[in-house]
Amino acid sequence: MDTKKFIAEYEKFVAPTYTRLPILLTKGKGAKVWDSEGKEYLDFFPGWAVSGLGHCHPMVVQAIKAQASKMLHVSNNYYNLLQGKLAKEIIKNSFDGKVFFANSGAEANEAAIKLARRYFSIIKGQDKFEIISMENSFHGRTLATITATAQPKYQQGFAPLPAGFKYVPFNNFDALKNAITDKTAAIIMELVQGEGGINVADKDYILKVRQLCDEKEIIFIADEVQSGMGRTGTMFVFQQFGITPDVMTLAKTLGGGMPIGATVIARKYADTLQPGTHASTFGGSPIVCAASLAVFEAIKKEKLLANTKKMGEYLKSLLTVLKDKYSFIKQVKGLGLMLGIELEMEGKEVVTNCINKGLLINCTHDKILRIMPPVNVTKKEIDKAINILDEVLHKLNMNK
Repeated sequence: MDTKKFIAEYEKFVAPTYTRLPILLTKGKGAKVWDSEGKEYLDFFPGWAVSGLGHCHPMVVQAIKAQASKMLHVSNNYYNLLQGKLAKEIIKNSFDGKVFFANSGAEANEAAIKLARRYFSIIKGQDKFEIISMENSFHGRTLATITATAQPKYQQGFAPLPAGFKYVPFNNFDALKNAITDKTAAIIMELVQGEGGINVADKDYILKVRQLCDEKEIIFIADEVQSGMGRTGTMFVFQQFGITPDVMTLAKTLGGGMPIGATVIARKYADTLQPGTHASTFGGSPIVCAASLAVFEAIKKEKLLANTKKMGEYLKSLLTVLKDKYSFIKQVKGLGLMLGIELEMEGKEVVTNCINKGLLINCTHDKILRIMPPVNVTKKEIDKAINILDEVLHKLNMNK
C-alpha cells in the first residue's frame, strides 16, 4: 500500500478534528501494533486506554464473534439480555444502583450532569443546578462536558457555553468549600486526572469532599472514564480512597476496544431519569455488552488487578531511575499503570523520537509524558519500553 497516497486521500474526506501522526496502523495484538509498512510498535498508550487489555484480546474477540452471528443491535424499547447482565456485573464490582448505557465517556458524563440537575429540579423541587469541576479536568467534548472541562483551550470558539458551571483548583478543599452555594447540585471530578497531567487526588481531600457532599446534599460524580476497569490496580480508583461516589462514569477499557459508556447511579438517585428524559439509541447494544462482559471475565480470570499493581510498581521504579539519571525530569507520578513523567521542557520531541524507535506514548500539557500500557503488560515489554525511552532521553541529554 502507498501510505502517503492513502493519507492524502484520507485528509480529503475525514474531518481534521485530530492531529494525526503519519502512521497507518493496520493490525494489533496485545501490547503490539503494526503499521502498513510492517513496522512493529510497542503501544504504551493504547487509544487513551480504550484497548486497556491490549489489542484484540482473544476473550473479547471471541465474545464479539459469537454475538455478531446472533444479534448486533436491540432497540432500547425492548429488554436486552446482555445489557442486563452487564449492568449487574458493573454494580457487583462497584456500588448498589443502576446503570445507564451510552457510547462514550462524554455521553456518560452528559447523563450524569443531566441527572444531577433533574434530581434537584423535579424530584426535590429545589433550584439547585450548579456543577463544580476541577481545574485541569477533562470530561468530554459535548457542549456541557467541555464546559465542565476546566481548561479554556477546549472551550474556545464555542460560546455561549451552557450556564451553571464553576471551577476550583484540584486538591484545594478550602477553595471548593468556598465555591459551594445553595445552588450547587453536583461536584464532578477525576480522582486521577488523565489529560490534565496524571494528577492524583489526596486521600484526605477526597474524604473531606465526600463528607461535604453528604452534609450539603450535593451529588458526588466520579469520572472514571480513564481510571476505571483496573487501570490503577483496583477495579475502580475510588476504591482506594475509602469513599463511594453517588455517580460514576465509565468508558475506555470498559468495552475492550468497542465503543461504550456507562453512568453508574447510586440507588438513591437511580430512578431520576425516567422515560423521555434521556436516551441513547446505540447505548448498550448486545455486541458491545458482550465485549464488556468479556473484559470483566478476563480481568478476573487472568488476575489483571494483581498484574497492574505489580507491573505498575515495577514500571514506576524504572521511571524513577530515569528521573534520577536525567535532571530535566521533574517528577514521576500516578497510580498503577496510569503514570506520567513531568519534564522541564516540552515533550513533543521525546514522543516523536520514541515513535521512530517503535514505542508509542503520549504527551499532555506540553511537558508531561503519559504512559499507560495495557493492564496485562509483561515485565519484558516494560523493559523494552524503558530501554527505548532511555535511549531517547540520553540522546536528548547529550544534545542539550
